[in-house]
Amino acid sequence: MIYFDNVSKKYNEGSVALEEVSFTIEPKEFVSIVGQSGAGKSTLIKLLLAEERPSSGKIFFESQDIHQLSKREIPVVRRKIGTIFQDFRLLPTKTAYENIAFALEAAGRDDAEIAADVPHVLDLVGLSDRADYFPHELSGGQKQRVAIARALVNRPEVLIADEATGNLDPINTWEIVRLFGKINELGTTVVLATHNKDIIDTIGKRVVTLENGKVVRDEKRGKYVL
Repeated sequence: MIYFDNVSKKYNEGSVALEEVSFTIEPKEFVSIVGQSGAGKSTLIKLLLAEERPSSGKIFFESQDIHQLSKREIPVVRRKIGTIFQDFRLLPTKTAYENIAFALEAAGRDDAEIAADVPHVLDLVGLSDRADYFPHELSGGQKQRVAIARALVNRPEVLIADEATGNLDPINTWEIVRLFGKINELGTTVVLATHNKDIIDTIGKRVVTLENGKVVRDEKRGKYVL
């Protein structure tokens, strides 16, 4: 499904973010990308989303080299990849329902689809009773659940979580991690980028470890080795 083929990313000032990175993510896998700050996790995600280009190597999504796609084709691929960030990125003047609906509107869905799909994902993330709440009326964990619902509403094949629990307390962190597990069990590939050792050790799924821009470990049921 996703294949990084000998990918390197170097910036103008000479710093190396990724160096000769190769690995494959299969459909329906749950993969944690781990490493300390600066290890290359965020760069890897930006390359996958075609927000940046590799200095060398290729990145494939469903057998397509995503950096050979046209500007018109890239948004189509991105809709197959739901992304969640540490800072939620909700629209403050829209309710939970409206934040999720906005993602469908941007994808050109009609009113009937929006009316059917938004309640479904709100129920999936356990926020049916918070549909009319604005972001400032929600807790950090609830905001992240809205962000997850928004990422899921277009039925992506892959869900990427970039340090998605970084701003949450321990209770909300584990609720979100359990939700990622549930989403994966329903058939969505999950890629979790984090430096939280406790999360990785508890999940017990595949772990790809980055260190100074290189893959130093790739274990089927790994732990976060400091």
